[in-house]
Amino acid sequence: MCIRDETPAGGVLNLLEDAVRGAAQAVQDVAGGADDGTTLTALLWTGSRLALVHIGDSRAYLLRDGELFLITHDHTVVQSMIDEGRLTAEEAVSHPQRALLLKALTGGGATVVPDLRLHDTHPGDRYLLCSDGLSSVVPEDRIHDLLTSPIGPDETVMALVGAANKAGGPDNVSCVVADVVAA
Repeated sequence: MCIRDETPAGGVLNLLEDAVRGAAQAVQDVAGGADDGTTLTALLWTGSRLALVHIGDSRAYLLRDGELFLITHDHTVVQSMIDEGRLTAEEAVSHPQRALLLKALTGGGATVVPDLRLHDTHPGDRYLLCSDGLSSVVPEDRIHDLLTSPIGPDETVMALVGAANKAGGPDNVSCVVADVVAA
């Protein structure tokens, strides 16, 4: 989503919080009280800033000046074990609880507080939002290579999905690529 006019930071973050509440209610309506759920990672552009909302283990990456940055933090049991120093990143790849979420939008009705942040954007930035069906099977160096290739966002999405499928993609694969262009 893009808002053309510059909106105060608090207003943008409030919009995203309202959207998360609406999404949480929709999940509850569909799940009917069951513990089924989903993750949520979304961006909202306003002027020269980007607002990010994140819950779960879908990811957002920023490619800026040729460098790839992960700008979300997974809400998983395994990531919390890495953060606490009880597990290495290498051990996490094969850990049996690597997909167990600590935060998600669920049908059980629990209130979830999303990660909300503002980022300054620059012309030439490229953003990738993706499910764990991509990030869990395609190494970051391959993601970097595909994001830096001289093709448009739609073709890059197809290349990323193709790479996940080629890697055996055991989970659903979804992604969005967006470029920041000069106004």
